[in-house]
Amino acid sequence: MPQMAPLLWLNLYMFFTTMLALIIISSYFIKTPVKIDSHSDPIKTNQANWKW
Repeated sequence: MPQMAPLLWLNLYMFFTTMLALIIISSYFIKTPVKIDSHSDPIKTNQANWKW
């Protein structure tokens, strides 16, 4: 079984890295952002009076 030429390995490397980059970029843009309601109740903090 003959070995692959170095240029073929380079082509495979470039192919898989471009496919990985396209998958990552497309998954970034496919995700829809979650809308945050700005009129929601403010965060309520529990005030404690510490008496030492």
